[in-house]
Amino acid sequence: MKKFITYFVICMITMTSVSMSVQAASRVQTTDDVVTIVIDPGHGGKNEGTKENGFLEKTMTMVTAQAMYDELSKYDNVEVYLTRTTDVNIDLDKRAEFAASVDADFLFSIHYNASLSHELYGSEVWVSLFAPYNAYGYQFGMVQMETMRDMGLFLRGVKTRQGDNGDYYGIIRYSMEQEIPAVIIEHCHVDEDRDVPFCDSIEKQKAFGRADALSVAKYFGLKSEELGVDYSSYSNSQLAAASANSKVQRTESDHTEPDVCQLSLMDTDHDSGTATFEISAADYDSMLLYYSYSLDGGETFSSRQPWPDCDVINGSYRDIFTTTIQIPSGEQPQVIFRAYNLYDLYTESNTVTVPQTLLYTENQIQENPAQENEVPENVVPVEGTAIVETENLKETSTLPGTTTFRPDLPEEEKGEKQVSFFSFLMICLVVVILFLIIVILSQVIEDSRRKKRRRQHRNAEGSNTHQHK
Repeated sequence: MKKFITYFVICMITMTSVSMSVQAASRVQTTDDVVTIVIDPGHGGKNEGTKENGFLEKTMTMVTAQAMYDELSKYDNVEVYLTRTTDVNIDLDKRAEFAASVDADFLFSIHYNASLSHELYGSEVWVSLFAPYNAYGYQFGMVQMETMRDMGLFLRGVKTRQGDNGDYYGIIRYSMEQEIPAVIIEHCHVDEDRDVPFCDSIEKQKAFGRADALSVAKYFGLKSEELGVDYSSYSNSQLAAASANSKVQRTESDHTEPDVCQLSLMDTDHDSGTATFEISAADYDSMLLYYSYSLDGGETFSSRQPWPDCDVINGSYRDIFTTTIQIPSGEQPQVIFRAYNLYDLYTESNTVTVPQTLLYTENQIQENPAQENEVPENVVPVEGTAIVETENLKETSTLPGTTTFRPDLPEEEKGEKQVSFFSFLMICLVVVILFLIIVILSQVIEDSRRKKRRRQHRNAEGSNTHQHK
């Protein structure tokens, strides 16, 4: 019995240890004791990069790259290089060749972004299409996404892009030819009002460089005696999702629009001049990132808003939500919604016409107790006269099909209803320990009873013998 109990306890402890090692999964890429990092400030010389909104990308990337270099140089067992230190243009293949000449473990190309429509905002990382560089880039990219999220930026994800000759982006393509892992870090969009506050000063551009260094330190598990930090045991939830032998499915380019976008009118409020809509949407190949809406049948659209609960780190988003929009007085709008996916492709909903013209005055809105001089916390002001209110519904999706990017439950319910394998094993271990304690106590009690019965039996025999004498 005791041997069985001992064996069972050892098995449970072994299983718990295995579970803990799975939880703390390491990166796919292996390196020597000294890590060699090449930082590539994008553009330079006549290649100025984006010049939108008064910014000049080639100078911004130099500021950020230098700050990243200075910060990484404070870590132990690291060699750091810059592909350029002055305002010169270097061909992309030469940058990759330089990385190979110093036997780099990774090349990080530093950039800032802008879009033709000036609508996009957020941070993203571009990685190689091909194994094992895809896995290396994906794992670093997810660390970078966490860092950018902590800085307050909207996240656009870790992505790939196909070109005529393999990877679309030259610095990634040429680096792969040199067997050097490489990624492009697009910090934010300099032409969008929501991103400008993150990069509108030299100090903020330096802050991006220090943040990039932090991501690199976490990815490689570096430590710094000077800084007093040690990331050698760092792990995140996405490290186990990559393999050196295959491409990470979530990095697959999505060339199709979202599959579903349906709109229905839920309610109208004449006192406040608002209409409430329900939007049901899904993309079965990637995930939804933004939405916008039109009140004039599709002629003009609002600025893009973050899709409710979109989370590029976990690959999830809400596929049903309600929105309350303020309708211009005296108008009978034709409402259309757009759902945008990770690659900025969109699908338009059906058109819904508000059946009655809403007539109200600004005084009526101000007198309405629910709108008195302030906007509720869950109401997000957007471009124009509209106000969007997003309600987190708790119903499961009724859309057809399944996808790994569509949660069945809100995150708060998932947290309550899901227990990790590690937690389950820990509970089992506690139960086993309690069981062992109960068994041991039972045996002690039983032994005590047996000894007592033996004493009573001996006493009884002694008494009988005395009577016979």
